[in-house]
Amino acid sequence: MRLSELGERGLLGELERRALARGIEHDAAQLAGGLVVTQDALVEGVHFHLAWTTHRELGYKAAVVNLSDLAASGAAPEALLVTLGAPGETELDDVLELYAGMNEPGVPVVGGDTTRAERLYLSVTALGRSDRVPGRDGAHPGDLLIVTGPLGAAGAAFRAQGHARPPLRLEEGRRLARVAHAMIDVSDGLAVDAGRLAERSGCGIAIDLDRVPLAQGATVDDLGFGEDYELLAATPDPLDFPVIGRCEQGQGIEIRLEGEPVTLSGWDHFGGRESDLR
Repeated sequence: MRLSELGERGLLGELERRALARGIEHDAAQLAGGLVVTQDALVEGVHFHLAWTTHRELGYKAAVVNLSDLAASGAAPEALLVTLGAPGETELDDVLELYAGMNEPGVPVVGGDTTRAERLYLSVTALGRSDRVPGRDGAHPGDLLIVTGPLGAAGAAFRAQGHARPPLRLEEGRRLARVAHAMIDVSDGLAVDAGRLAERSGCGIAIDLDRVPLAQGATVDDLGFGEDYELLAATPDPLDFPVIGRCEQGQGIEIRLEGEPVTLSGWDHFGGRESDLR
């Protein structure tokens, strides 16, 4: 069985089933004392193209995609650890711009590692603290499904051969963590990430695409691209966020546009596009 056949979700399931990893079903690991830890990587040619972005914007994105997992955990960030892999011919000024971008969110870089590599990659570990981590497994039938902002910006930017600057929803995450039963950030596409909430929570989720706020220039098809990094939460209290669906009895997800069932694809880290999800 190859990873391209198994996919990311299948790989994680195998690691859990064989007791080789535990507690990996949520956006971040919750440790003693309210400590929350997450890690994400960006690899040249997979997550970004240097012809489409600047080193500073890339550094900012590397920080924010990790801080987004802390946001989904209702955590206040404390520090970043950064591993940089780069070809030896990389210009020093480019590396300085990378780190300047990583420092933009105001969370200090306190350590990490560097190594020579054939292509540029960044692996960032973010540490924070949370009084309550909603996780992905607490959604109940009757909960409302909300999103913290417009989706589709990354997909629209990709179609224009560019990268969209991701949002940083730390304050929104802390507010929602007080009331939400489950929460995740939208990193692999609306259908994929809503499906993760439904699967872990053992309920069904219905989404009305007519109610999903779209970023400027985005289309419904862009909702399958991922990398939007808005928060998606199942909550009895929507606060002041847009309601795009609900949690129901049953399993899986149902997506409708103008009252008719539609499909949305999503991203899988080993297979590229996942199978369409309804």
